[in-house]
Amino acid sequence: MPLPPAWDGSGIGAARALRETDVREGQAERDAAPLWWQSGVIYQVYPRSFQDSDGDGIGDLEGIRRRLDHLVDLGVDALWISPIYPSPMADFGYDVADYTGIHPLFGTMEDFDRLVADAHRLGLRVILDLVPNHTSDEHPWFREARSSRTSPKRDWYIWRDPAPDGGPPNNWLSEFGGSAWAFDPATGRYYYHAFLDRQPDLNWRNPQVAEAIHAVMRFWLDRGVDGFRVDVIWHLMKDAAFRDNPPDEDWREGMNPYRRLKPVHTTDLEEVHGVIAGLRQVMDAYDDRVLIGEIYLPVERLAAYYGANLDGAHLPFNFALLEAEWNARALADLIARYEGSLPEGGWPNWVLGNHDRPRVATRLGPDQARVAAMLLLTLRGTPTLYYGDEIGMTNVSIPPERVQDPWEKNVPGLGLGRDGVRTPMQWDGSPHAGFSDVEPWLPVDEAFSEVNVAQQRAEPHSMLELHRELLRLRRAHAALSIGAYVPVAASGDLLLYGREHAGECFLVALNVGDDPAIASIGAEFLGHVAVSTLGDRTDDRVAGEVALRPNEGIVVLLDKHDSVSHAR
Repeated sequence: MPLPPAWDGSGIGAARALRETDVREGQAERDAAPLWWQSGVIYQVYPRSFQDSDGDGIGDLEGIRRRLDHLVDLGVDALWISPIYPSPMADFGYDVADYTGIHPLFGTMEDFDRLVADAHRLGLRVILDLVPNHTSDEHPWFREARSSRTSPKRDWYIWRDPAPDGGPPNNWLSEFGGSAWAFDPATGRYYYHAFLDRQPDLNWRNPQVAEAIHAVMRFWLDRGVDGFRVDVIWHLMKDAAFRDNPPDEDWREGMNPYRRLKPVHTTDLEEVHGVIAGLRQVMDAYDDRVLIGEIYLPVERLAAYYGANLDGAHLPFNFALLEAEWNARALADLIARYEGSLPEGGWPNWVLGNHDRPRVATRLGPDQARVAAMLLLTLRGTPTLYYGDEIGMTNVSIPPERVQDPWEKNVPGLGLGRDGVRTPMQWDGSPHAGFSDVEPWLPVDEAFSEVNVAQQRAEPHSMLELHRELLRLRRAHAALSIGAYVPVAASGDLLLYGREHAGECFLVALNVGDDPAIASIGAEFLGHVAVSTLGDRTDDRVAGEVALRPNEGIVVLLDKHDSVSHAR
């Protein structure tokens, strides 16, 4: 299986020329526009599964570098790479053993520097995962901390004496099953781990921990990294009094056992915002960088993570679409609540998929996955795309003998496993989908011969082409990236809204149902269809009403004198 050639500036001429033209033509407007992370689109890569360049069945940095042409051709602006640090891989890199190195599986620091340099040359930003809540139990900090009760690093982690009966100090639970306390026989105390027992939590009440993580951030920022996605940022502070978490009355047998208790003393503490402000101060010492926080909270609570004075995360990740009830009225309400919860000056963002949650094409089906893509790429705010969603990849069924995810191994039978959304990227119809020339670390979807990048590039109305069209339109029209969001009244299965900026106006009409629908917006509104999720009605004229087929979404560019804000 031939790999794509190492990037040397060839093979991407058309895509790069389009990007350079966009840059020249839009420079004057961008000079006065929001920052790159506000107008741009982020693309998440799970590095083990993107491209294997050395024949070991695991993706790597050189593989990512060789596939930068796909990102440019797609039209995204930033590459977010999940953890690549040295790690025993108990949780596939989220158990960090060295914050300032590269795991040999992924390559070398020189490989990383080449990737960053080539990405920047192509106009792509690079975002790394920062994992400050916990380390690996093999990290030198923890090895020293557990060596004795008087170790200088002892207070870098969270230790407690056993309960009177010798058991855990309180009832706190691990996200990955069981108690969140692990007993250390050598020193006779328990340490806290919000996830695996091989992932001891750092003690952010110790200022030395903050100083150490800040130094890690500077190390990577000095190497040219454009930002960080901060893992489980809402977990960073725990209750100083170690009070028990209260029960959740809604929990029932068969549900995720972690949800048996409300984690009010282990997550989302008010004190966490001071920690995040410290992270933000590090970022603000550098030009044009972004701080993104992973936060699974209701949108009303999410807003607090922007900081009291917008000194928190630039983008507290908004995962609401991952769990939203998929009907037009629920979606309209969600968007309104999110927009209404944002602090003044806070920039919104939206996510449809990531390495922890079921793929959108599996959740919604292939037809509504196209509608969801249009929603993601036309809402106000920064969108994040998960690798493979642009071609409609679905969850892959993993045979029991090939399960890798520690969560699935610890809490089997509840469908919590994440392996099925982390399978190899499907590049072409060759063996192993063009990801590797050997058997990959996780199985490839059986549908890869039809669902792959090469196949969809040749199909004018493919899922990939829909994403490319939407991203081209977004790049060409500021109304779709930085414009105002204008809700439009609708009923039934229709979701309608406008995007307006500098006299330009788009109407987005989404049919999230299985029946045809007609949206009447007023006889005076004229325009043409710029993009349809079904791909076959571009340039169709619209006059006063919008007729949608089942499971169709369209973006309408209204004539210049029209404004959606006046629609009935």
